[in-house]
Amino acid sequence: QAQLVESGGGLVQAGGSLTLSCAASGRSFSSYAMGWFRQTPGKEREFVAGLARSGGRYYADSVKGRFAISRDITKNTVYLQMNSLEPEDTAVYYCAAPPQTTGYNEIFTAEYKYDLWGQGTRVTVSS
Repeated sequence: QAQLVESGGGLVQAGGSLTLSCAASGRSFSSYAMGWFRQTPGKEREFVAGLARSGGRYYADSVKGRFAISRDITKNTVYLQMNSLEPEDTAVYYCAAPPQTTGYNEIFTAEYKYDLWGQGTRVTVSS
């Protein structure tokens, strides 16, 4: 059974950095676009970053220039490097995979495009 497990969250001061990991198991995700989302209490889950099979990347405007998504195919793991963190980045972060293999340059920003989610990892940025 396919599974995604996030790790790397924690408490960090504003201006600091964290790297989140999303370890995939049960299938190889090298043929899938992958995404990172985040959610705060009372708000809908929002797109943060997406990675195409080609290596193309797309970011939400709020994190552009500060966050970087990457993948290690040999480890079947996706990462989210977060720099210059702000209190507004405080959220539970989720990685996600779509139900089918994706086109070479496809990136999905819509939550409904994904059907496999990790349990989430909490990031708290203090001011």
